[in-house]
Amino acid sequence: MKLFAKKILLNDGWHSNKTITISEGVITAIEAGQVENAEIAKGAVIPGMVNCHSHAFQRAFAGFSEQGSEGQDSFWTWRKIMYQFLDKLSANDAQVIATQLYIEMLKMGYTRVAEFHYLHHQIDGQIYTPLATMAESIFKAASTSGIGLTILPVMYRFSGFGPIEPNDGQKRFINSIEQFNQLVSDCFSLTHNYSNTNVGIAPHSLRAVDKESLHSAVAHVRNLDNKAPIHIHISEQQKEVDDCLSHYGQRPVQWLLNNANLDEHWCLIHATHIDESERQGIIETGAIAGICPTTEANLGDGIFPTTEFLAENGTFAIGSDSHISVNPIEELRWLEYAQRLIKQQRAILATKEQASVGLHLWQKAAQGGAQSTNSNTGNLAIGKQADLLVLDIDQTKLFASNDKYLLDSLIFASQKNPVQDVMVNGTWVIQNGKHAQEQISANDFAKILEKTA
Repeated sequence: MKLFAKKILLNDGWHSNKTITISEGVITAIEAGQVENAEIAKGAVIPGMVNCHSHAFQRAFAGFSEQGSEGQDSFWTWRKIMYQFLDKLSANDAQVIATQLYIEMLKMGYTRVAEFHYLHHQIDGQIYTPLATMAESIFKAASTSGIGLTILPVMYRFSGFGPIEPNDGQKRFINSIEQFNQLVSDCFSLTHNYSNTNVGIAPHSLRAVDKESLHSAVAHVRNLDNKAPIHIHISEQQKEVDDCLSHYGQRPVQWLLNNANLDEHWCLIHATHIDESERQGIIETGAIAGICPTTEANLGDGIFPTTEFLAENGTFAIGSDSHISVNPIEELRWLEYAQRLIKQQRAILATKEQASVGLHLWQKAAQGGAQSTNSNTGNLAIGKQADLLVLDIDQTKLFASNDKYLLDSLIFASQKNPVQDVMVNGTWVIQNGKHAQEQISANDFAKILEKTA
């Protein structure tokens, strides 16, 4: 197919009056002018965004944990409520929830998701046959919605440093080393049945895995794919840092730098509480910082040192994590606003080369997200997968919308969803703001909420 855009964001900035040719999901040509028989994009065309961190089942949990308890609420009390919620979800429920979530992601401009998948077993903790039953529910949801999927089976073995035996609320997460490696292999097999998917792993956190299991999982997945993404929760809470110091005598990221061969395929999720040497170590290895501003704010985690990290050429991606918000615009808005509140300045994350905060953040987040998922996405160029968004011109024309300001208006001024059409891997999945399955999905999802309330 051919698509003509009056305004399109390419790697080197905005261009006017370009036709892109797409074959088998990949951009094969970019030409000047309008080519005969090309479809016409009604608004500006920009790259799709990658969501680097998702726990799909938590979409159904959003809103259930906002009841106060005399100022004692924290990440750890939230986690207890979440464990109770999981006692009600079947494999079919997980598929319904993920399908609804992924449709919502697409409508807001996410075209690929890294699913940090740790809900593995039956409600009573018994292992499914086949082992990858819950994982396949995620594959099915991605296929129904049309979103690109990077599935990251989560290794979860312990409830804390020590190691401490898992608690009852974690019974659905736990695998032996052998079981986990088999699950990963099974997920690789599933990719043959589901297009636009790939597999990595996610050692949950240093409190949930030990050195032996971490090394075994990494060696296994890298034997299957030497560029497989490896994601890990790290330094999200100060308590986690204190416990790691007590157990290992090192801070979490410091321990990783000393004990794991970090490279550009590792994504450190949150990494909120890091010191200067850890920050520089992440950058030197080429690892990605996976930042989830709305969830980190909702859980009271803290604020990642984004200003310093980007000033030193660190790579970042964004994720919606607990899905208290499913909106890349809001993630990027809060990424910048948190720095403004700390620094008491404005336009913190602009650069000398790119004065537009919005343009800079969108491009860097999309490219970092592509790296975090080992996917051929992140920008619009010949040879890249055709994952793109068409913005609603009726909305963008109401704000500063020339090339210099459009992405700033998108991130900092838009009041409604500005995404009109979404293409994933060369196929339209959202047109005129609608998904073909959205009403069926919403009805099924509402029934799940009635059951779990």
